[in-house]
Amino acid sequence: MSSYHNQHRAYGSEQDKVNCTFYYKIGACRHGAKCSRKHIQPASSHTVLCPNFFQNPLYAEQLAHRQLEKEKEDTTGAPTLLPFASKLDPSKLQQDFDAFYKDLCVELATNIGEIDEIIVCENTNAHLNGNVYIKFLKEAAALKCVSILNNRWYDGRPIYAELSPVENFNDSVCRQWDAQDCNRGGLCNFMHVKRPTKSLASDIFKSQRKYYIQKAEEEAIHGAYSRARV
Repeated sequence: MSSYHNQHRAYGSEQDKVNCTFYYKIGACRHGAKCSRKHIQPASSHTVLCPNFFQNPLYAEQLAHRQLEKEKEDTTGAPTLLPFASKLDPSKLQQDFDAFYKDLCVELATNIGEIDEIIVCENTNAHLNGNVYIKFLKEAAALKCVSILNNRWYDGRPIYAELSPVENFNDSVCRQWDAQDCNRGGLCNFMHVKRPTKSLASDIFKSQRKYYIQKAEEEAIHGAYSRARV
């Protein structure tokens, strides 16, 4: 019994030698299917992961730059680092991201369930780039979300969705990135969160709360009316 409790406490922690700590904390691991530890996908969760869902223009720009470096390296036979400076307009990038964030929130909150939190990653490594984590207030909504999104497309691309073991993002998010002080850059294995404009996020979640309060009141009135007719 003692051994069972010890294993249960160690699950997903640094002491767990069987299950992957990064998959448990981040919902993704840089080793993928080649990881020496287990990636156990939960049967139930409040959180849905849509891997590589958000198409980050900065990522595409950096990929093109890396390709130029590789071509130069193939020509010269020596490692090549070319100067990189983004040519993208930050205000336009934020505007486009805000539109994506609003689209996602309105669609999911209206048709699936009440959202607790949405995390969008702007890392430039393959296993975190564009990952979108949607945490619902109810597990049933998360399950419904997986079923619906796996049959949907967005911006000309199919959406992939799965339940994620991540229930608390406190240990998942890179605090150094938030403080603009992450020395690992976009290749960091913790979430570099792309933030919507504060006023937009505030308005969206206030509207969502109002919508669900009104919906509950309407359902209560309808229920009372139905019982009165019986």
